[in-house]
Amino acid sequence: MSNTLNLYPNIEPYSSGYINADEHKIYYEECGNPDGKPAVFLHGGPGGGGSTKIRRFFDPKIYRIVVFDQRGCGRSEPHGCLNNNTTWDLVEDIEKLKIKLNIEKWLVFGGSWGSTLSLAYAQTYPNSVSELVLRGIFMLRKKELDWFYQCGASKIFPEAWEEFLKPIDINDQDNLISAYHKIFTGDDEKKKLEAAVAWSKWEGSTSALSYAPEMVSSFSEPRFALAFALIENHYFINKGFLKNENQLITSENIDKIRHIPAKIVQGRYDIVCPMETAWELSKNWPEAELIIAPSSGHSAFEKEITHHLINTTNEYGKTK
Repeated sequence: MSNTLNLYPNIEPYSSGYINADEHKIYYEECGNPDGKPAVFLHGGPGGGGSTKIRRFFDPKIYRIVVFDQRGCGRSEPHGCLNNNTTWDLVEDIEKLKIKLNIEKWLVFGGSWGSTLSLAYAQTYPNSVSELVLRGIFMLRKKELDWFYQCGASKIFPEAWEEFLKPIDINDQDNLISAYHKIFTGDDEKKKLEAAVAWSKWEGSTSALSYAPEMVSSFSEPRFALAFALIENHYFINKGFLKNENQLITSENIDKIRHIPAKIVQGRYDIVCPMETAWELSKNWPEAELIIAPSSGHSAFEKEITHHLINTTNEYGKTK
C-alpha cells in the first residue's frame, strides 16, 4: 500500500479523572485539542482496558480525544469487578461521561467488542453520535463464540489452542466457555489465575495475521489477564446481555442509526472476529461503508487496518 498512514506521535492527557457509577470508579482521560472535535474510543474485550497507543488514531490538533476504561478493567476500580457490569451499564457510562464533559455529540470509535458496544450505544443514544468508526465486527452470537472458543480458530492455530485447553479437564471440553466459567467462579485462586492467563493468551496469540510475541506477552501479564478473562467470560456466558443474539444487527435497530455517517474496517483474515459478521452487518446497513483490509487479521495495529482507521478519522475530522 503506497502512502500508508501511520499512528500519530505519542501524546499525554491534558485531563483525567473518574466517574462514579454503582460500586465502580471509571477512569477517563482527555488528549489532543481541548477545543477540537470530540471523539470517544471504546476499547475491546470486554475487559481489555485502554492503552496509550489508542490515542494515536486521531490527529491531536483536530480531535478532543476521550479514552476511558470500562467497568472492572484497566485503571478503573475495583479491578475485575463483575457486579453491575453489563452492556447496558457501559452504555449508560458512556452517556454519563459525555454529559460530564459537556459534549453534545461525539465520534464513536470501537473495534472488536468495542464495535459491539459502539452499536449498542449508538442505537440507544443516536442523537449523541456524530460518526461511527467500527473495526473487527463482533456481535456475541453463538456461531461467533463457537468459532473462537470451541471449534474453528482452533484449526488455524492448533499450537496456541493446545495451550488454551490445558486448564480444562478433558471431560469438560465440550463447552469450553462454561468450563472456564466454572473455574473463574470457583475458590481456587491459583487455578483461576492460571486459567485467566491461558484464556487471555489465546486471544493474544490469534489477534494478528503474523505472530506477534509482544502482543502475546502483554495479554499474558497476570493483572491484565485476570480482568480480561473474567469479564469476557462473564459477558459471553450471559450472551452479551442482549435481548436476542441478533439484536444489534436487525433492520429495526439499524434504522435508528442509518443517518449516522459510518465506516466499517475489517481484516479479510480476522481469526478472532471473522469477516462474515462485518459482511452481514454491511448487508443490513448499506449506508455504512465497508472497507476490507485484504492482507490483515484482527489487530487495529496491523499496517493496513491502521491506515484505513486513520484515513477515516482524518476524513471525519474535516467536519466539526
